[in-house]
Amino acid sequence: MIVNTIPEGWEVIYQQAHGMLAAQLAYHLKPELQCKNWVDTLVAIANHDNRQHTWRGKDGLTPAGAPADFTLQPNTLEQAKKLMHDVRFQSRWVALLTSMHMSYLYESRRGESKATNAFLNDQQELQKSCRESLQQSLKETQQAYAIMQWCDRLSLILCRNELPADERQLEITTGPDGKPYFLQQQQQRWIKVEPWPFAAQQLEVQVEYRVLRQLQFKNDGELAKALHQAEVKYKKWLLKAA
Repeated sequence: MIVNTIPEGWEVIYQQAHGMLAAQLAYHLKPELQCKNWVDTLVAIANHDNRQHTWRGKDGLTPAGAPADFTLQPNTLEQAKKLMHDVRFQSRWVALLTSMHMSYLYESRRGESKATNAFLNDQQELQKSCRESLQQSLKETQQAYAIMQWCDRLSLILCRNELPADERQLEITTGPDGKPYFLQQQQQRWIKVEPWPFAAQQLEVQVEYRVLRQLQFKNDGELAKALHQAEVKYKKWLLKAA
């Protein structure tokens, strides 16, 4: 979950919903910023944060009983393995991009255990096998993965309410074309992105969220029930060319 503090209590965005927002952003990119196997790429972007592990006890809570933001919950090999198992039934391209994302998330943990090392080695072998069977070069796949990273980062900025105040610029990340991209929230509340990466001159994107007014929970069951009963709302953003 992505959990933001708001005056009413907690604003909760499921990570799967964040993935859907990332896919929306990718869908609107200029054709020259897209890549081969575009539909499969959109599927990979939408699914990259799926297969979250089942809560057992207080996995979804902080020690104080508040809903836990994903940054307070370490990525688990159990979750990563389940995701990699499931995406192999979608396509080799989806498996390739998702595996590259797993390497990005977990490579810094190499050496912490035999299981982690084995998982990371499996990803390297899978990526090589996929590139060979798809006849894609390493450079081509890196450019495709850069699309996922760029859309993932912009989606996180929006979902986590990280837009700077007073029209200050914030770097998103380097795009698939190797250029750095920046965003800037205008006083009129729309968002300027430079350089402009989308096909249309403006677009509106959205993500589902839920508001929890209860500040503390006894266990995961109580939190899950509150989330299930909460009204589904929508955060929307208007992006425009400079």
